Amino acid sequence: MTSAVMPTYARAPVAFVSGEGCRLVDTEGRRYLDFGAGIAVCGLGHAHPKLVAALTEQAGRLWHTSNLYQIEGQEKVAAKLAALSFGDVVFFGNSGAEANECAIKLARKYHSSAGRPERWRILAFEGSFHGRTLATLAAAGNPKNLEDFGPVVPGFDHAPYGDLDRAEALVGPDTAAILVEPIQGEGGIRVPDPEFLKGLRALADRLGVLLMFDEVQCGLGRTGRLFAHERIGVVPDVMSLAKTLGGGLPVAACVATSKAASGMTAGSHASTFGGNLLAMAVAAAVLDIIAEPAFLASVARKGEKLAAGLDGLVARHRHVFESRRGVGLMLGLRCAAPQAEVVERLRSAGLLVVPAQDQVVRLLPPLIVDEQEIDEALLILESVARAMPAKAA
Repeated sequence: MTSAVMPTYARAPVAFVSGEGCRLVDTEGRRYLDFGAGIAVCGLGHAHPKLVAALTEQAGRLWHTSNLYQIEGQEKVAAKLAALSFGDVVFFGNSGAEANECAIKLARKYHSSAGRPERWRILAFEGSFHGRTLATLAAAGNPKNLEDFGPVVPGFDHAPYGDLDRAEALVGPDTAAILVEPIQGEGGIRVPDPEFLKGLRALADRLGVLLMFDEVQCGLGRTGRLFAHERIGVVPDVMSLAKTLGGGLPVAACVATSKAASGMTAGSHASTFGGNLLAMAVAAAVLDIIAEPAFLASVARKGEKLAAGLDGLVARHRHVFESRRGVGLMLGLRCAAPQAEVVERLRSAGLLVVPAQDQVVRLLPPLIVDEQEIDEALLILESVARAMPAKAA
């Protein structure tokens, strides 16, 4: 039977019908341990009772009114995000791409409103991923993703990720902002030297440009800190969030200082569904859980356990895995064996992982994963690695 769904995804031959915690069940009744979490979206796992309750309660009262009117949930979630972060104001959207589009517009408006319309370009980095809109594709600059979608949206320059000298050379009198992921996710779980991000902050301050962190994947507890930049003490002017913020419901946020957002006045940006009542009810419940220090400490502790297990796996099976990357529960294994084969074999064995660039498979379990589930995942990885043939000499 021919599908009526546009064929823009290379989907795995499996469909899920239910889930609970870190488990998914497919149409055949088979259970899987989910270490992909919907690409770092289901941070509190599947069917978390507090999220289900928040969504159900709001759904029974009111779904949508539009941003023509006050939305109490937005005020609540924005105030919470501001209190938990460096930010003063928040714009709500539905996806990471929307949050990054807001950041891009905000950066240009910041300078234009201050009489500097010539400052409109944004410095970004090779290997990044900021979304699938035309502007966010241009921001990432990945030739594969840009192919056949030209002409490329102008206004973006690219430096090698981690190369501070090259970044400084590319910042000029027409630069408005620097956009960077504190940890690259889609790019292959690449963790930069802390001095790189510290240097970008100093560069932005010295030259009067905004520093914008894309924490769509690495933020909201994934690293064992609420925000990834907290690990190194570098504070941005703007931050994009999504994924875990909605626990599976489409929610995104662009968080900014009042100064950075000074140009964003009524009519300068909008989203029909952004910050709707359902989304805000769930986001508030998510933040109530993941912002707790004890919860974040547990993520860090479990991340250390998983990382140690992966290091041992790499040491025993060099023919399958070359190295381990990442921090917290944002970890990756660079494959020596064919990446697609590794992902498929793990899925067949009941473990779901996510591919990334640079031959990396990502392990992004729900932040609620327990130690027994980590042990189970490591056993599956061990079994699959043992069964994979060594390369021919």
